[in-house]
Parts: sequence; C-alpha cells; structure tokens
Amino acid sequence: MQEPVTDRLNLILKDIPLIDLRAPIEFTKGAPPNAINLPLMTDQERAKVGTCYKKEGQEAAIRLGHQLVSGRTKNERLEAWQEAINQHPHAILYCFRGGLRSQTVQSWLSDAGIEVPILSGGYKQLRSWLSETLENIIAGRELVVLGGKTGCAKTELLHNIDLKRSPFIPIDLEGLAHHRGSAFGRRVSPQPTQIGFEMALASAVIKNTHERQGTLLLEDESKLIGRCSLPPKLHEKMRIAPLILVEESIDFRIEHSFQNYILKNHGEWITALNNPDAAFDAFSKSLTQSADDIAKRLGGQRHKQLRSMLDAALKQHLKGDSSAHRSWIRMLLEDYYDPMYEYQLSNKADRIVFRGSLSQVRDKLLSDI
Repeated sequence: MQEPVTDRLNLILKDIPLIDLRAPIEFTKGAPPNAINLPLMTDQERAKVGTCYKKEGQEAAIRLGHQLVSGRTKNERLEAWQEAINQHPHAILYCFRGGLRSQTVQSWLSDAGIEVPILSGGYKQLRSWLSETLENIIAGRELVVLGGKTGCAKTELLHNIDLKRSPFIPIDLEGLAHHRGSAFGRRVSPQPTQIGFEMALASAVIKNTHERQGTLLLEDESKLIGRCSLPPKLHEKMRIAPLILVEESIDFRIEHSFQNYILKNHGEWITALNNPDAAFDAFSKSLTQSADDIAKRLGGQRHKQLRSMLDAALKQHLKGDSSAHRSWIRMLLEDYYDPMYEYQLSNKADRIVFRGSLSQVRDKLLSDI
C-alpha cells in the first residue's frame, strides 16, 4: 500500500480531491473545500461503536465496526469509493486522525486492486496546518482594506483586478463566507460552517499567494460576515490596515444594490427551487425577514416605513414591475447604512490612503499605494 501523504501544500495548490471517511455529522461541522463525504460508518453506526468503545474497549469496538459494515453494506460502500476514485484518480483518503478508519478503507480497496493513499494525520492535522499557514501568511504580508458605502461595487472590483499588472492580491471574504456582508446579504444556499469557512479562507490565501509577491487586498468587513467570524489575527490586522475608499453617487449605489439584492437574488431563488411561485415566496420572506432583523436598530417608525415600502414593492414585483424596490433601497441607504458608515469611518480617517470613484480606485490598484 502507498505511503501516507504528508505534502499538504501540494494538496491545496492542486485541489486534489479528498475522500472524507468521517461520519456525516463530523463532515457537516466542517471540511476542506476539496472534500467529498463518503463515510465508512453512518452517524448511528459510529454512535454504537463509540458506546461499545467506552464500555468494552478498542478491540470490541473494532469487532462491532466490522460487523456493522459487512456483507451488502460493505459492498455498497466499496462501490461508492471505487466510483469516486474512478472519477478522481488522484484522490486521497482521510478520516479524523488518519488512523483506523482510513487504514481500514485503504486495505479494503487494496484487496479490490485499488491503491489509494491516506492523508497523514487526517483532518485534524490538515486543519491545524491550514490555520497555522494562514496566520503565517497574514503576519508576513502587507494588507490593504477596500472600503466604501454599501452599493459601491467593491466586491466586483476585487474580482476585476488585473492580476498580471496589479501589485495587489484580492481575497473575496464575502464569497468565501457565501454572504453579501450586510443585513440583506443572506444568500439562497446556506453559509459554510465556521470551520468550513476558515479552511476555505486558508486554502484561498495559500493558493493566491504561492510564489507570488504582493499586498493582500480585502474588503472592509466587521468581525462577522453573516454568521462566519473572521480569524482573530486577520481581523486585528484589518482594523489597523491602510484604507482605500470607493466613492460613488447615491443613484449608482441604488442601482447596484437593486441589481444584486433584488434581481440577482430573485434569480438565485428561481434557479434553486425551479418553481417561480415558490421562488418569489421564498425571496419575499428573505427580504422581509432581513428588514425585521434590523427593526431595533432602525427604530419603530423607520422600520414601519421600510416594511410598508417593501411590502408595496413586492406586490408590484409580483405583477411584473420590480422598479419600486429602488424606493425602499434609497431610504435604507440614506437613513440607515450611510449614517452608520459615516460614524464608523470617523474612527478610521487616519488610515485612509486614497479615495476616489470606482474607475479611479481601479486605476490606483495598478500601482503601489
């Protein structure tokens, strides 16, 4: 059988597929972005083996595990692993520590004529390595933060940087957190778990900075992006980093917000549910829930006004006219987001190194700050 894989950097850089043998309940708590879950045991089977281990010891637990995953059950799981390996010939097996579960499946596959390596140290050491490597990169790199009021197209700017000409390395935190970063930023599909977010972030930073000099460029974010929390070392450095501000007109920002939070969001719901009526209902509930989530911060009167305008816009939208959404978006930007932004910016004024329109900032990002 092949030697355990110890080169974690190559695994990340090449997006080598990982076959996660942990139980589903372990996988859903977090996994690297290139992992697929094909468990050796179900959650129920794992629980039985765990109970046996506590009461009767390791040998009895191993015997029970082999009893539970035998016969037809074992053959079905072997077929699933074989199919995955046929699709991903360079795949690597891993479990929590790279121990018994990985070794068992590796042995079964070897008996079937398929040689697959194990990830040394499993998930535990990979997660630790990713975390340490991310901290080292953050500590050793200059970092600049891209700020601006809601609707200034900062995320799009990150994605459109000319990587061949710019000294900056953009990292899309909102994309990794699968959230648009505001009270109305919830996406159709759920956010990753905290562990999943951290592993995806580390993987992205490692890949984008490997053998490339440059300054990390990240959008100005609070500690939380939706429910995903930025790693403390990263957040600390972002709080003192130089700040570039994108400044655009209110009309630009309303239109950008309308396109992203209304049209694109509605389109995502249609794609996800494949049912226009159900999609509009889910889309509407998502918007009204977001409005209600900030009721206390808005205050009773402004929240009542916002809900009235939003409800009216949704009724018009249902009839085929989505334009009325622009009215409540304007109110939300001018009366809620902008005052909050101005207050926060007053505490960052000494960090501003450049400010300008979207096109001016785009040009500036082709040179050193």
